[in-house]
Amino acid sequence: MTTTFKSLASTVQLNNGLGMPVLGLGMYRAEPGASTQAAVLSALQLGYRHVDTAQFYGNEADCGEAVRASGVPKDQVWITSKIPPSAWSNPSTAYERTKAAVQLSLQRVGFPSIDLMLLHAPGAAEGRAEAWRALEEAHKQGVLRSIGVSNFGVGHLEQLASSASVNPAVNQIELHPWLQWRELVQHCKNKGIVVEAYSPLAKASMLDDPTVVAVAQRLNKTAAQVLIRWSLQHGFVPLPKSVNAERQASNANVFDWQLGQADMAALDGLEQDLVTGWDPIRSHAV
Repeated sequence: MTTTFKSLASTVQLNNGLGMPVLGLGMYRAEPGASTQAAVLSALQLGYRHVDTAQFYGNEADCGEAVRASGVPKDQVWITSKIPPSAWSNPSTAYERTKAAVQLSLQRVGFPSIDLMLLHAPGAAEGRAEAWRALEEAHKQGVLRSIGVSNFGVGHLEQLASSASVNPAVNQIELHPWLQWRELVQHCKNKGIVVEAYSPLAKASMLDDPTVVAVAQRLNKTAAQVLIRWSLQHGFVPLPKSVNAERQASNANVFDWQLGQADMAALDGLEQDLVTGWDPIRSHAV
């Protein structure tokens, strides 16, 4: 499979018509404060135009501050954040608490709107529809330009669709050659939901995999570049995390070359259901 993505400025069209940059900077476990601000600033200077944060990460404000300090116009930078499932743990307060959480994120990033807001995980089934209704309302008001989900399985998506007025634009899941979620990915494609890949490098735990190393050496690329390119060629939006400017630059050097069919097939063959983080897709009730 080939792609027409040419650079960090290339976009994938969401089901609401907006274009989201095809590669983002993940900010999970980026230390709040100067470290996050420096990481986002260096990424923006390198040409990144997509930053992925969350309330749980504690660095939304730093991401917003770095965008302002960069001098890059906000309309050229895509910011994603996420509402934690604690917001809808009580169904009787799910709607109001999620509305309040949206306002909190807006206040922290310091912009009139957020490009994409996700429910960070399925959370409590009883309050999920009300939480989504709160995102739908904020989307209608224009303060959330796009809305979506994270860590939702097929059952969670189907359950949400039964009451939703707006379909999720995105489902962000852990995704790499050792964890491919093929049925879920196909379901998302069938429903027009863009799949974002967090931990596309499997938290660096598999960079010495012999198959990946062999492909990387033959192409004179890094293992990380091979994994990011694999994600792009499958049509995913990878979100590699790095606070190091050199690695950020290396991770972004994935647009002027391609993996051949044999290499893609070899990487596709690495599936082993390897979850490197949490697993709400399986552990959160439908």
